[in-house]
Amino acid sequence: MGVPLSKSEIVISRPENRDAIKRALQKQKLRRLAPRLYTTAVEAEPAAIVKRNVWAIAAELLPGALIVDRTALENRPASDGSVFLVADRSYDLVLPGITFRPRAGFGPIAGVDRPFLGGLWMSAPGRALLENMRPSRARNHVRPTLSRAELEGWMESLLRRGGGAEKLNALRDEVRELAGPLRMEEEAQELSQLISTLLGTHDTRLVTVGAKARSRGLGYDPERLELFETLRIALAQTPFTRIPARRHAEYLPFFEAYFSNYIEGTEFEIGEAYDIVFEGAIPVERPDDAHDILGTFRVVSDASEMARVAGSPEDFLELLKYRHAIIMEGRRDMRPGEFKIKSNRWGETIFVEPELVEGTLMRGFEILQSLGDPMARAVFVMFLIAEVHPFADGNGRVARIMMNAELVHAGEERIIIPTVFRSEYLQSLKALTHNDRASALIDVLSFAQRYVSEIDFAEYATALRMLTESRAFGKPADAMGAGDRLILPSRQGQRHAPPA
Repeated sequence: MGVPLSKSEIVISRPENRDAIKRALQKQKLRRLAPRLYTTAVEAEPAAIVKRNVWAIAAELLPGALIVDRTALENRPASDGSVFLVADRSYDLVLPGITFRPRAGFGPIAGVDRPFLGGLWMSAPGRALLENMRPSRARNHVRPTLSRAELEGWMESLLRRGGGAEKLNALRDEVRELAGPLRMEEEAQELSQLISTLLGTHDTRLVTVGAKARSRGLGYDPERLELFETLRIALAQTPFTRIPARRHAEYLPFFEAYFSNYIEGTEFEIGEAYDIVFEGAIPVERPDDAHDILGTFRVVSDASEMARVAGSPEDFLELLKYRHAIIMEGRRDMRPGEFKIKSNRWGETIFVEPELVEGTLMRGFEILQSLGDPMARAVFVMFLIAEVHPFADGNGRVARIMMNAELVHAGEERIIIPTVFRSEYLQSLKALTHNDRASALIDVLSFAQRYVSEIDFAEYATALRMLTESRAFGKPADAMGAGDRLILPSRQGQRHAPPA
């Protein structure tokens, strides 16, 4: 009966299975993809089959090969499907969607290069960096090695991740050890200088904007800038309705400070918060929480302070740190007014690395300056700060303060996020961060501004009654939809739900 075919969707022809392959082809249970290469997925797209089995195929057709050059750094086939290897073969192997491009060179180095799938080898990162310093030309396919700009981008990307500087220094040490055995001393010297420049300890001409910024200590997160540009475009295309601020809204700052702290976990009953702010009653068991509310109120109740906006990137950083220092003055362990020195995250969102905070904020501020509508600026600056998360704590509060400062400066109504509206607010942030969906955030904040405009904040009792009747203090809706919904005072008695 012969040797049965593999249960994999990829079948490699060998002397022992040729008869089985012939029979399967006759029964249309097998399809030829390339010489010696067949598939049992007869209805699937050939290129898709090859791409998802690329390393298994390489291991069969180029046994013991070493993955090198740009493939070793990019860890995937190039944009045109090229895969570069050192192997005992002198010509390209063209398959649907993938072309293996072997070359002569040093084979795997024991203790340095890493075993890979099916007997393949993967170049060690230091070796891959070193070999990508070699110049190469693109003929009928992509360049085998990264361009200078691509190489800078790869190293700058490494630096953006946690511990990147230490990793890059370790790679430099690895490069120095490999330079002799690989006979690439000149490339090693040039690479060492490039790494030193990126780390700010050497002066070498750089090519990419990101690498230049980092060498000046102003590195930024390019993925965040793409996200900010997505929001900018959406905001520029949105026709906002201007809502002028009312003259008599004496208690709006109190409720703004109360809700801004409550949704961050600093929870007091509204009466307790009133006594803290207006009666000086600091709970003995919770003095730090009380100071959070007092610090926030101190900023949002100062009309002149809330009317200030920055005129330059440097002013923007200083204003941000100044306001943070005030709202967090009761928590010295959180370094009030100083940017974070450790990475932070919320759920699955990893925020901007500490060394990229200033550069990302400054580039974000430059994007902010292109927006003219006060509401557009308010939404953008709030998301900018929330997404960078520049401080160890207090990021949400300072982000909303900066948001409302843009509105106060323009004479427009502020935005508050009542307790019951917390889920909609946080979900809209996540929709933009993870799905590039800006409309939800714009809708949520526009609704919140309209809501504030319908509450009479001139008298405390009146404001409290209207907030209570509109369910502002209610339990936020959970993932199953259970909970209260915020109601516009003008629509009380009607079935109405805010934007999700």
